[in-house]
Amino acid sequence: MKKLVLSAIIAASPFFAHAAGGHGPAGCGLGTEVIFKQANEWHEHVLAATTNGTSGNQTFGMTSGTLGCESANGPLADARLFIDGNVEQLAADTAAGAGETLDALAEVIGIQQADKAHFQAHLQSNFSQIFSSAEVQSGEIYDALVTLLKQDETLSKYAA
Repeated sequence: MKKLVLSAIIAASPFFAHAAGGHGPAGCGLGTEVIFKQANEWHEHVLAATTNGTSGNQTFGMTSGTLGCESANGPLADARLFIDGNVEQLAADTAAGAGETLDALAEVIGIQQADKAHFQAHLQSNFSQIFSSAEVQSGEIYDALVTLLKQDETLSKYAA
C-alpha cells in the first residue's frame, strides 16, 4: 500500500509543478515556505507538495496572499477568486452594464469611483470577448478581463 501511495505522489508531481505559478515544483504553502524551504531533491519537493495539498494551507495561502502565494494568481488575484464564485451573475451584470456583482468586482479590483462607469461600459461593450461561450470557464473570464484592462488607457493601471 505504501508503494502505491508513493507511486501516485510521484506520478502527480508534474501536476504540482504545473499548478505552482512560478513557486517551484511544490507550489506555494507551508511545506514550501517553512518546512521544506531549502528543498533541492525530488523527494523533498514531493513532501512539500504533499504537505501543501493535504493540510489545506495552500488554499489558505492563496486566499490570504501568505505562505509564498502572494503572486500565485496573477495581477488581479482577488478578482480571480471572486470570478470563480460569481460567473453566472457576473455574466448577467456585464451584459446589462450594471449590477451588484459588477459593482463588487470593481471594488475587488480597486476601480476608483471616477473610473467605475467607464469600467462597466468597457466590460459591457466587450461582453463577447469575456464570455466567449456558454461553457466559458472562470479562468478564461479572468484572462479576458486582464487583457481588456491592460488594453484600455484608463483601466490599464488596475491590471499592473
